[in-house]
This record gives sequence, C-alpha cells and structure tokens, in this order.
Amino acid sequence: MSREDKNMKKDAKDEQLDSFRVDNDGQKLTTNQGLKVSEDEFSLKAGERGPTLMEDFHFREKMTHFDHERIPERIVHARGFGAHGYFQVYEPLISITKAGFLQDPSVKTPVFVRFSTVAGSRGSADTVRDVRGFSTKFYTEEGNYDLVGNNMPVFFIQDAIKFPDFIHAVKPEPHNEVPQASSAHDTFWDFMANNPETAHMMMWSMSDRALPRSFRMMEGFGVHTFRLVNEEGKAHFVKFHWKPVLGVHSLVWDENQKIAGKDPDFHRRDLWDAIETGNYPEFEFGLQIIKEEDEFNFDFDILDPTKIWPEEIVPVRKVGKMTLTRNTDNFFAETEQIAFHPGHVVPGIDFSNDPLLQGRLFSYTDTQISRLGGPNFAEIPINRPIAPVHNNQRDGMHRMTVNRGPVSYHRNGIAGNSPSTSTPQEGGYQHYAEKVEGRKVQARSESFKDFYSQAKMFWNSMSDIEKKHMTSAFQFELGKVQRMEVRQSVINLLTNIDPKLAADVAPKIGAQLPEPGEQTKNPTPPDSPALSMMNTIFSAKTRKVAIIAGAGFDQTTTDVMKALEEAGAMAEVVSDRLGPIAGQGGEEIEAMHTFLTSDSLLFDAIYIAGGKEGVNLIASDPDAKDFVREAYKHLKPIGAVNEGTAFLQQSLAVEDLNVPGIVTATSKDELSEFENKFVEAVASHRFWDRKM
Repeated sequence: MSREDKNMKKDAKDEQLDSFRVDNDGQKLTTNQGLKVSEDEFSLKAGERGPTLMEDFHFREKMTHFDHERIPERIVHARGFGAHGYFQVYEPLISITKAGFLQDPSVKTPVFVRFSTVAGSRGSADTVRDVRGFSTKFYTEEGNYDLVGNNMPVFFIQDAIKFPDFIHAVKPEPHNEVPQASSAHDTFWDFMANNPETAHMMMWSMSDRALPRSFRMMEGFGVHTFRLVNEEGKAHFVKFHWKPVLGVHSLVWDENQKIAGKDPDFHRRDLWDAIETGNYPEFEFGLQIIKEEDEFNFDFDILDPTKIWPEEIVPVRKVGKMTLTRNTDNFFAETEQIAFHPGHVVPGIDFSNDPLLQGRLFSYTDTQISRLGGPNFAEIPINRPIAPVHNNQRDGMHRMTVNRGPVSYHRNGIAGNSPSTSTPQEGGYQHYAEKVEGRKVQARSESFKDFYSQAKMFWNSMSDIEKKHMTSAFQFELGKVQRMEVRQSVINLLTNIDPKLAADVAPKIGAQLPEPGEQTKNPTPPDSPALSMMNTIFSAKTRKVAIIAGAGFDQTTTDVMKALEEAGAMAEVVSDRLGPIAGQGGEEIEAMHTFLTSDSLLFDAIYIAGGKEGVNLIASDPDAKDFVREAYKHLKPIGAVNEGTAFLQQSLAVEDLNVPGIVTATSKDELSEFENKFVEAVASHRFWDRKM
C-alpha cells in the first residue's frame, strides 16, 4: 500500500457515511415510501371545517414518526457532544502490542469522540460540577476499538455490582426529582460517607478537575487497567491517557454557576466553534506500562479502579496524537446514536481482572440494546466499522443488512464453511492466556482495602489555591445536605484524609470533629506534582478575548487584535451595538456581541480600547461596568490603554491599577511593550494572587 493510500485512511469513515447522507436542497417532498407529496400544510378533512380523515396516510406517517423521534436517553452521560477526527501514532509499538493502528505513523485512523457530563439529563447545563466522560471510537482496519473513559483517572467504586447503587444515589432523589445535575444532596453524600472506597474519587470530584474550562482543556483517562499483548504473546499492564496540548484548565465555581444560566451550552458551543474556526483540538495519547512480573511491586493494587499509578513512579509515555477536525452533520444520527463499549477491542488489546471493568464488559451491550432498539445497533451508520463485517447473525429489530444465501450457521458444508474463522496470524482475535485459579467467592482482595492513602496524596499534591477551592466545594456541597447525620458522617470520613480539611469544613456545616483517636491510620504516599493543575501547559492559543470598543476607538485596538490573533487567541468585539464600528482613523471592526447578548463569563480575558469618543459610548452603558467587574472578580487578565484605563478605574472604583493580571498603557513607552505583556497575561489564564 502506498503512503498516499495510507494517508487517505482517515477519510475512510467519512466516505462510508457519504452513502447515508441526504441533502434536501432543491428536492421534491416525498413520503418515506418515495411518493411525491402535493400538500404538507393541511391534513385531509371531510370539508374545510370537518374532521380529519383516517385515510390521510401522509399525516399518519408524519405524525407517527414524530411521536417516535426520541429514544431513551443514556442513564448516565446523557448530555454529551461529539466530533470527528483522526489519530496518528508517533512510532511503531510492535514491542508491546500487535494492535495495527499503533504501528504505522503514516496512517491516520478515523475517530469519533463524545464528551459528556455524568449525572444530569440531556437538558441539563454543561458547566455543572461533575465528572466528564471522554470516549473515543477508533475506526481501525481491524475493527472498531472503543476507549471509554472519563476526565478523572479513578472511580467511586471498586466493583461493578455497586454501580447501580452509586448512580441511584447521585441522580435526583426519587421523591421529588431534585436536584438536577448536582451532587449537592443527601443521597449522594450518604453513599459517599457509608462507602469509604469513594474517598479518593471524592477528592477529585471536589477539585477544579470537575469544572473544566472546555472539553479541549481537560485530560482523558481509560480509568481501568488493561493489557497490551505483542505478536509473541507477551503482555504488559497498561493505563491509557489523553493529554490536551493546550494544558488542563478550569473555570471557577461562581463562574460555573452563572454560565449555566447565561449559556447552558457553553462547552458544546466552545468545541463546535473551535473546530469551525480551524482551531482543531489536539490530545496526545499516553501509556503507563507495567510489566506483568512487577504486578505486586507497588504499595497500591494496580487493578484497583480507585487508585492511580502516580506518574512520578510509572511515567506516561506519549505515543501518538488525536486531532478533532470535523463537526457532526446531525447531532442525533451521530452523537446521540453512537454506541461505545469497553469490550470493543482489536488484537493486541485485552482486559485485566479489574472488577469494575469486568462488570462494564456486560453492561454496555445491554444498555445499547435498550437505548437503540435491539441488537443491530452496530449497523447504525455512526457505529459501523470500516472493516468488513461477515458473520452468521441474522434478523432482529432494525436489521439493515440483506444477507444472501441459505446458510447462517457454523460449521457448514453448503457454503464451504463460510464465513470461516481466522488464525491469530491472519488477524483473528485471541484472548490472552492468563492463568486463573481460585475458589468461587464474593469477596474483595485485601489489597483493595486501603481507601485513604491516595486520597491523602491527592490533597497533599494540590497547591494552596486548589486546596482553598476544594475546601469551599465541600462547604457548598455539604451545606446543601439537609440531614445532620449525613453531614457528620462525611466529616468523620474527611478526618481520615486530612484533619485540617475536616476542621475547616465542619463548622461551616454545623458538624463536629470526631474525638482524637477515631481516625483510621493511613500511610502517606509521596506527593505527585502531576496531579496539580498549576503544573500544566499555559498558552494563549484559542483563548477567547473580549475587545470592548465603541465607535471612535483608537488605532492601538487593531494592533492588539492582530497580536492576539498571531498568538492564536480569538479576539471578538463587544460594543453597545452589533455590526461594523468605525475607529478614529476610519478603520472598521465588526462587533459580534453587545453587553446585553454577552457576558465576561464567556471570555478568558478582556481588553478595553482607548479613544475618547468610543470610551464615552461604552461608559454610558451600565452593563459595561458590570462586564469589567465580573472579569476582575473571576481573576481574568484585563488590558486597557489610553482612555480605556480611566474607564477601567471607574468600573473597579480603584485608583491604583497595579494589580496582578491588569496590564495598562498610556505613555509611548508603555504602549510599545503592551501587546507582548497582554498576550503573556492572556496565556496565564488566571491570576490567583488577586483578591477575588
């Protein structure tokens, strides 16, 4: 196969979908049977004012289809958003896996990624405090491979049999269906307090990881321990990572809550806009590898889904990159109908005995059958592999394949035993020959029973500002819990993680600290700097900057916009009205937003243009001052030049603008350095040492 042919592989899924795409432009309206329709405004009646007649087959077809347009939403991860892209490996990984898509750097494997929240319904907001789903379907030449993960590397429970209990607890309470998309209620925290295996994940959920700035700026994890198997049959344990090229960044809690009202579609809009403008999201694919013979060489059980493998102990090897390049044509047909399953694997990828993973291998097929109307969900276009499909499965609801011939069984003589099996050398999947022995028991390994060590490690690895945010998160969430005994139980749990954290939270929620000596004694692992978001990548790329300008803005404005765009940031003008506005020199910029239709919550930074006339126009709008104040409150970079600095002072009611994250310029010397300083400030994301 030529290099050109291999490079075209990323288009294979798109080409396959072409046969299912329909473009109605310029076409005549028909029924589903292809009959041309002469009237689509009025149903067939007995006289103009008479009853509608049952014989109106077009009305009945149209209404019946409408009545059945909704399918059951996912029980969890109901609110999601997806995009197409491709994956390329950096170098052949033949020494650790025979998976074909991990061998040839010239091949672009098509992918579809779905990001999601977990607890809320399809109608909930994007920016709630929650875990985020991060699931990837690779359309490989060997079949579909699904990496079904989250933006946090651990989970709440250790055994899948408890998953229904956890979800029942975190979902709205059954008596009143409240609260929506929130863990700030009694049943969730009652579950947490009575199941201490949740302690580590509880810390992640109360951290800023639960408040991502965007899907483009959060990590992804396979959560479980899997196996990679090479051609010789040698296996390694592996954990999968997605590392965002833009770094890992968050919103702040006050901002999160307000965005949920201002733009509940904030994350999906951000992803859509980034792809449409060519700012393609990129994630590097990372592997943590442990030799099978080293399985028991750690102070944690590597199969425990409530534990991480600290990156300082088991480094992440970056082996490839995924780029998201195309938005969906139809949300329902693609994002809503895509069916993921951790059991969709290819040769070279296998499972471990992680008891949570083992349960998922059953559950996902079962739920897809329920949601998508039967066992033929793999025939829906978005789920079809690009690899050929031949088997003896037949019939069932929504069967689309027209299978020819009399034979639908194996073995057979009529068809020469077709379709026939493949040897491992021919690409046939072969399960790893793990030796398994033991008594049948309903029990948990003793090595799973350290619930607090890694929760303590996570807390100790946080920066002071992250600890402050987590403390506030516990105070808020537990402050919503009505039952005193539940609040007290959580404080008892927190004491086993960090007594000071428990002491800071307890008085705010009316709870008491337990008596000394009641805490569980836990080893304290070394800190893991990789866990702190303060140690991530910082860049101005794709940051969204509000340019506050009115008619009569000064020349510096267009220079600043150009500098931002050269740095990869997105500058959008906010003014007193929409449309083109003219500057002092006659140049024009397009105002995309007004203070009524937008908010600083929806931007990463703001710049206030100079020009006396323009500033006077902006200053006459009281919402403009609120726009600036909110950006300041949320610790965002703020730039202002010339007359814009006076407006900034008025808005903040301060004399001194020598504040972290505020960049101003009024003199010629200051203006010459302003652009670089402001771009640097935008790249910093937040200025945590500014008083909020």
